[in-house]
Formats: sequence, C-alpha cells, structure tokens
Amino acid sequence: MPEKKDNRVIVTVIGADRVGIIASVATIIADAGANILDISQTILQGEFFTMIMVIDMNDAKASFDQLRKALEEKGKELGVQIMAQHEDVFKFMHRI
Repeated sequence: MPEKKDNRVIVTVIGADRVGIIASVATIIADAGANILDISQTILQGEFFTMIMVIDMNDAKASFDQLRKALEEKGKELGVQIMAQHEDVFKFMHRI
C-alpha cells in the first residue's frame, strides 16, 4: 500500500558534531511511534553536523506538537538545533 503523504514531518538538525546525535533523535521518533522514511546527514569541515529526516506520523501515538517539543528539548540537551515542521510548511518556506 503506498504511503500517505498528508502527515509527513521534516526534521532538521544543525550543530557541532558529537557522539549520539542520530541515536538520540531516532529514539525520540521511535518512542513517538513515527517512522523515519528518509535520512541524510553529513559532517561539514569535520566539525559541523547537519541532518535532515522525512518522518511519517500517520501511525504515531504522539501528536506533532509532542514530537516537536521532545526534539527541541533533546536539541538543547545535545547542544544542537532541532526543528520539526510539517512537510507542506517546510516546502512553502523553502520554495524558490
């Protein structure tokens, strides 16, 4: 069955590289009952961590706001910026 696209979330993470960023973010997403559809991450110039994820929230047990708040709190703990946006908002803000 094809995935529904009406409840997808874009998660971005930016900050200094350190151990455990991906694991911490993935754990919060899994605990929320959401599914990671796609992930891309890179380390720029050996020290700057960047990651973007596409998350499916269709079967999540947590709301978007609960997920967003949990990710933002984890970002503060890790010293990185984590932002979650509905896919349509992300596309609108980043259109050319």
